[in-house]
Amino acid sequence: MPQLPPGPLVVFANHPSWWDGVAFMLLSRSLFPGRRMFIPMEAQALARYGFMRRLGVFGVEQESARGAVAFLRTAGRVLEPARADMLWMNAPGRFADARERPVPIAPGLVRLPELAPHATFIPLALEYPFWSERKAEMLAAFGAPLSGAELQAMPRERRQAALAAALAGTMDRLAGDAIARRPEAFRVVAQGGEGMGGIYDLWRRGRALLRGQRFDARHDRRA
Repeated sequence: MPQLPPGPLVVFANHPSWWDGVAFMLLSRSLFPGRRMFIPMEAQALARYGFMRRLGVFGVEQESARGAVAFLRTAGRVLEPARADMLWMNAPGRFADARERPVPIAPGLVRLPELAPHATFIPLALEYPFWSERKAEMLAAFGAPLSGAELQAMPRERRQAALAAALAGTMDRLAGDAIARRPEAFRVVAQGGEGMGGIYDLWRRGRALLRGQRFDARHDRRA
């Protein structure tokens, strides 16, 4: 994790999967326990998952000027100078493959430094590759923080390019670690299930017990 100044934060991530919101919540709880988290989500989708409102998720009406104004108004309140809250958002504003280049940046993110030049902007790369277990890994990497004041001073076109370049660089670094399958490059913040599960693992566990051995469910014990 990079060293961060006090004040509000904007974490802007790529958007490869529906699971990104879950990744936001896990990372926020594990790495930023003293900060409140807020996440914009497409309003129609949020209507199906109403419980998420209690977790800091707020609805955004996409593809409309009214929705854009409402998002900026809410984001401006979250990022007030006296607060130390975090706004987590998917930079593209739509699902986008982790290999898509240039990385799309939604207009709302480009506008945010104008509302909150006191905030710090942090790129976050996410990937969900399958390695050696039956479930996918959830991989995340943070990039170097960007000053909201420096972003504000840029013309919007240049600001968009700076945000895209920072996120793309972080995504490329994460892709290298994912391709290399280097678990030692990561800090584990949540551990999921391992092994095949079901009757097969029950049999393996029983066999290990009879042999007086510790049962290791991992498919690749070197990982």
